Amino acid sequence: MRLVNPEISRCVGVRAIRRVSRPNQVRGTRNRCSAGRSGNETPKLRRAACNQRCAGSIMQSMKMQSFRVPSATAGHVELAELDIPSPGVGAVRVKVEACGICHSDALTVHNVWPGITFPRVPGHEIAGTIDALGSGVVGWKVGDRVGVGWHGGHCGHCDRCRRGDFLTCRELRVSYDGGYAEYTIAPAVALAHIPDGLSAVEAAPLMCAGVTTFNALRNSDARAGDLVAILGIGGLGHLGVQYAAKMGFHTVAIARGESKRALALELGAHTYIDSAASDIGAELQRLGGAMLVLATATSAKAMEPAMNGLATDGQLLIVGASMEPMALQTVQMIGGRHSVKAWPSGTCVDSEDTMRFSALTGVRAKVESMPLARAPEAYARMMSGDARFRVVLTT
Repeated sequence: MRLVNPEISRCVGVRAIRRVSRPNQVRGTRNRCSAGRSGNETPKLRRAACNQRCAGSIMQSMKMQSFRVPSATAGHVELAELDIPSPGVGAVRVKVEACGICHSDALTVHNVWPGITFPRVPGHEIAGTIDALGSGVVGWKVGDRVGVGWHGGHCGHCDRCRRGDFLTCRELRVSYDGGYAEYTIAPAVALAHIPDGLSAVEAAPLMCAGVTTFNALRNSDARAGDLVAILGIGGLGHLGVQYAAKMGFHTVAIARGESKRALALELGAHTYIDSAASDIGAELQRLGGAMLVLATATSAKAMEPAMNGLATDGQLLIVGASMEPMALQTVQMIGGRHSVKAWPSGTCVDSEDTMRFSALTGVRAKVESMPLARAPEAYARMMSGDARFRVVLTT
């Protein structure tokens, strides 16, 4: 950040600086503002009002670094120096400490999600600290450690919200800037408490990749002791294996090749299936059949063979988005009472549950961290599929 207003006056108890002719020299000023002065206010209340007014003025006169998509057709992020924003009614300003990069950031970068206005800052795996409150915010205070995830709020008035199903709100859209920046504004209803047991870098990827896999597993029909297979050991799957094992499932990891066998077993899998060398369905049936296959791979073709491995009443639960159509053998599904379902992440409370469970059981994402200044490089690495397994920007 940099100060652009060459002189900032101070209120009672607030020390500011001003630039002087020599670049390394600063000196205090002692001008008093009249904010909050009235005959009925105590000196303490006047000081509080002055401090808040001047703190806001200082922040408004400062700049922050961000990386944003400049236009609907740009297809990339670029550095932009922006004014530090002030929170409006019901919102808070978060000083970003870490922001994970997710494959679904491409929905913003490439203007896939409908209704996005540009320029737009991507990033929905945010971890940081509240440093300013808008009016009407209750239950939060400056200094609270918070996360902001994929579900960044809801309308509150559509039929889905009225039924309490905020995750499927009909008005969901990319409507405000994300975490590829030093600061971001978020609705208070979208905030999740970060537990003390997690650092910002550890918490950030749990705000999307973590809550997606954790929430899908805990809302499935599988019960402790059931055979649960995790299809794909990548950004989602390496967390899915950990959660499945910690939840008490007989956990089977499925991926292509032998290169991920050792990792899968290290993450907690009881069995590993190499999909390049084995028939997935036959191997799962040999183990007794899967009550649940959590499909984290983003390939419909990779999901199809797993249907043959389901036990009676088994389910294929999809969290990895694929643009390809998927072929299903409906006769076999009927005979086995099989089902296919998908699950979309979670709300802020689900994110809190995910982080608490992770802190309690030791589940952690494997991350590569890079400074915010390398955001374009970090985004490219995540999209390439070479990252192991999440990329996190730090400020």
